[in-house]
Amino acid sequence: MNRRLAQGIDGAPAPQLREPVAAVVALGANLGDRAETLESAVRALRALPLVTKVVVSTPIESVAVRVAGPDADAPAYLNAVALVTTRLAPTVLLTYLHAIEERHGRERRERWGDRTLDLDLVSYPGVTSDDSTLTLPHPRAAEREFVLAPWLEVDPDAELAGSGRVDELLAHLRGDA
Repeated sequence: MNRRLAQGIDGAPAPQLREPVAAVVALGANLGDRAETLESAVRALRALPLVTKVVVSTPIESVAVRVAGPDADAPAYLNAVALVTTRLAPTVLLTYLHAIEERHGRERRERWGDRTLDLDLVSYPGVTSDDSTLTLPHPRAAEREFVLAPWLEVDPDAELAGSGRVDELLAHLRGDA
């Protein structure tokens, strides 16, 4: 196989053909022009190969979450969720997400530290993974209002594999359940 075809764009693994699915991608930024960064990231998602549709929630602001818990003294995050209709394999999609982060100046210095852009693959229909490079569904998605609320906006019938309906998870977090 041609090396360029085997690598795909920007040295990433080649896209794999499969039936389209609506993958869930969480977006967040707490450094720089957060709104512009999220808009730019969405444009980059829409430009990916084998992506046919991207539906994005309204951005919401949230307090930074550190390993020790919420940190009101840190710069606030702007968060959104995108449903990305794609035929990319989840590992390939994740590679592209990391490349988009890097193009936006993402540096991985500390766990849960401030960042110019964070793109998390939260859910990929029909796929669960406990691999060190890809954990699906995202292990903390059910605990994050800043993921669940925007996700519910773009998919009122959403379910998080292994955890349940997103509306019920969100109600539980908010103490409404």
